[in-house]
Amino acid sequence: RRFMARNPDPSSHASPNRREMLGLRAASRWRAPLAAFAASGWCVSSSRCDGDGQGEKENGNNNNGNGSRMLLMGIPKKGRLYEKITTLLKGAGIEYTRPERVDIAKCTNLPLQLVFLPAADIAKYVGEGEVDIGITGEDVVAESDVDVEVLVKLGIGKCRLSVQGPVGKFSKPEELAGKRIATSFPFLTKRFFDDLDPDLGPSTRVKVISGSVEAAVGLGLADAVVDLVETGTTMKAAGLEEVAVVMPTQTVLVANPHTSKHDLVETIRKRIAGYLTADAYLMVAYNVHRDNLDRCKVITPGKNSPTVSPLDRNDWCGVSALVPKKQAPSCMDDLEANGAKDILLFPLVSSRMGD
Repeated sequence: RRFMARNPDPSSHASPNRREMLGLRAASRWRAPLAAFAASGWCVSSSRCDGDGQGEKENGNNNNGNGSRMLLMGIPKKGRLYEKITTLLKGAGIEYTRPERVDIAKCTNLPLQLVFLPAADIAKYVGEGEVDIGITGEDVVAESDVDVEVLVKLGIGKCRLSVQGPVGKFSKPEELAGKRIATSFPFLTKRFFDDLDPDLGPSTRVKVISGSVEAAVGLGLADAVVDLVETGTTMKAAGLEEVAVVMPTQTVLVANPHTSKHDLVETIRKRIAGYLTADAYLMVAYNVHRDNLDRCKVITPGKNSPTVSPLDRNDWCGVSALVPKKQAPSCMDDLEANGAKDILLFPLVSSRMGD
């Protein structure tokens, strides 16, 4: 009762016209979180980017102290990507404080606010200019059919969107033209089969399902499905196999092309790209006699080239170079076998390499 008293349902005593209007607003699901933040007192403005890149600024406390709006960044609020993305932000030096049970956080070292949203809605928010940048999947961007700029491919959550049918029943997607296809990606699915249908006759029927798509075939709802595949374990457990790949996908950093915060967007892009490079490489340092230098340089070519410095000891050099993290152990073995001494391996915190 106390909660209802503080937060009355506005539709309970509304006129029929008023209820209809509220229903239309509620149907726009992807706008609801920003409205909720504004109502909670955090007051994230729905400042849109217009054609010339100038957003309309509303009153609120999401400014950087001089009246201009902070940059807004959409982050997946939960799911398998959440932990990896929060680690990525920390590694990129984006520090923030997130109050308990509030899906918005103010960055403590940049004029930036993080808005935690459903991953499936982030591309729409960015494309509409409700937030300036965001992190989501390439599949979500394509399904949302919005105009966004892909800034960085993050290499997280790599998988593929594929057509899946019962094992041994279909060998190519053309055999599914005119059949029933269940998916949570109706736009991409329809576009994929629209390219096949004109030549094959009947129109493919796309059925939208929000979850457990792979079960649709077993339950008789569909002849095949279009869904994401990473390891294939879930697909095989449902008695399905991959018939065709609609698109490969991974997590990406995207931006609204009309944002007025270009400099800050570029700073965030460089920080994230620098962290990703640092996370993928290690620094190896070693001493080697000049007679063996050329062989060791082949083993450690570096990202551009190794750094070679003369030592006080005659005919010896100190060498440092970046090596891919996964290749580092075998690289050390090869260096030692080719006469390198005092081999050390160092982790990197971050980098700036023109990425």
